[in-house]
Amino acid sequence: MKSLIASLMTAAALAGGGAASAQPAAPVQVVELYTSQGCSSCPPANAAVAAISARPEILALSFGVTYWDDLGWKDTFAQKKFTDRQWDYAHGLRHAQVATPQVVVNGRLDTIGGSVGDIDAALRRAPLPAGGPAVSLTAGAAAIAGAAPARPAQVWLVRYDPNIVQVPVKRGENTGKTLPHKNVVRELTRLGDWNGGAKSFAVPVAPAGLNTAILLQAGPGGPILAAAKG
Repeated sequence: MKSLIASLMTAAALAGGGAASAQPAAPVQVVELYTSQGCSSCPPANAAVAAISARPEILALSFGVTYWDDLGWKDTFAQKKFTDRQWDYAHGLRHAQVATPQVVVNGRLDTIGGSVGDIDAALRRAPLPAGGPAVSLTAGAAAIAGAAPARPAQVWLVRYDPNIVQVPVKRGENTGKTLPHKNVVRELTRLGDWNGGAKSFAVPVAPAGLNTAILLQAGPGGPILAAAKG
């Protein structure tokens, strides 16, 4: 088992572009935006998350939620499972309600996210520390290795669109506006649990035009332990 863990750690280092003897790559910082095309307060947060998405150390994900669909415009990217995920964070972060926009940083801290400076401040307050589990993503598989977490961690497969998608809104609070969206999540699938050690999960080929990411999370609405993006 020790040799298998060492092999996976080496693979993760090589995937990050360094040799096995080099310093480990900095952990990927996960920025999740919860937004709605029917919310007039969301465009600045959409723009801020899009602005930081090109940073190599950032995994920025935009989740469309459903609860503003009755304001006259149904969000074209929203899914109930994304709304459920935001509620998980509400419980984990001890909020009584959900709202948009909301940016959750590494599953540990949330903010409105109305500017790049706002998100950067949250990242400084709640960084994903080095020395956690190693997650590597290769063609057909995700491998995780490390010490056992305090409780079983969830492994999530995320598919997202890395392009800027322009959405013309014809009704509701944003009537007449064309809203740009980037890194829109289109699929969210739980692959299973991880209890420490070395474990591999099958990752199907991504649909055309979508990128792949893996999130390792300490239970529903818990902190992100590690992440990888393809």
